[in-house]
Amino acid sequence: MKKIFVTGIGTDIGKTLVAAILTEALHADYWKPVQAGNLEFTDTDRVKELVSNPQSVFHPEAYRLQLPASPHLAAAQENIIIDSEQFVLPQTQNHLVIEGAGGLLVPLASDFLIIDLIAQLQAEVILVSQNYLGSINHTLLTILALQQRQIPIKGIIFNGTPTPSSEDFITQYTGVAKLGALLPETEINPTVVQRYAAQWHPYL
Repeated sequence: MKKIFVTGIGTDIGKTLVAAILTEALHADYWKPVQAGNLEFTDTDRVKELVSNPQSVFHPEAYRLQLPASPHLAAAQENIIIDSEQFVLPQTQNHLVIEGAGGLLVPLASDFLIIDLIAQLQAEVILVSQNYLGSINHTLLTILALQQRQIPIKGIIFNGTPTPSSEDFITQYTGVAKLGALLPETEINPTVVQRYAAQWHPYL
């Protein structure tokens, strides 16, 4: 069983869409451990809307927080302390795609970061990198942090207008493979997700 943790070099860079494509490609289960904000239409709801296969199961979040903010702050607003022991992998015999919140160093509690959660769950990382000025630095820092913790990295998905000079430098410098590219799309729907799932599946 594959346990894939989808993290990114920052927030709002396409993790949820990438997670949906991976879920479709592997016919995997999906789990978002912490949802902060947008409880009326969560990331789990969005992925469920985009995934077509009948095998995937969508597991409930460990924490559902009202405030769209860093989880430690959103939890504090509700007098909740996020407890690392509450993050227990869903019971499944299927592959599991896990979606994080923001980047690696996003705090869940005063002494517990997203990178700590990844290590605790013993998952392999797929990193989403978006092409923008400064993304080389942010991507290399993220990979360095994962490597320092000896967390396995399956590869990188690059999101946005292709920038070969940046993408080639990142993969050559780090030795981390490019698994796929997510191009700008005018519409995101299950058909688009299926198309990317077919493209990426051989590399997963």
